[in-house]
Amino acid sequence: MKISHKAPQTSAQVSDWPIAHLPGLSKENQSQLEECSITTTGQLIRMTKTQAAKVLLAHQLQINIQYVNKWVAMANLARIPSVGCQYCGLLLHAGVASPAQLAQMPVERLHQQVLRLHVATMQRNDLTPSVDRVQKWVQQARLVSSQ
Repeated sequence: MKISHKAPQTSAQVSDWPIAHLPGLSKENQSQLEECSITTTGQLIRMTKTQAAKVLLAHQLQINIQYVNKWVAMANLARIPSVGCQYCGLLLHAGVASPAQLAQMPVERLHQQVLRLHVATMQRNDLTPSVDRVQKWVQQARLVSSQ
């Protein structure tokens, strides 16, 4: 049997998603963001680098700043390729607010947090991502955070 050896990854390709893929974003919010020339998660991140920019966007959209903060946090987490828009909301609800925070999380502890969240909200544990997947999130978060 041939065994392939992969060189350790030294960087991760940061992902940029259509804004419509962010979980919890209503069609109305999506349209409002698009009117502000925000069509991707990368654009959202770039246009909200400062707290003042976030406040300005919330004012333009006539929404609470908490929504903008939530979208930006999810967009930042979605930059991690293995997290993407599929798991960014899950991580945020599990208490992880940024790639830098994710990079510091012990894998087993994070897996337990995600498991508890799944059981508490859906009364199921069979949908919980595997420990290997959680480990990949943490590894890629370290690479993304170092870029």
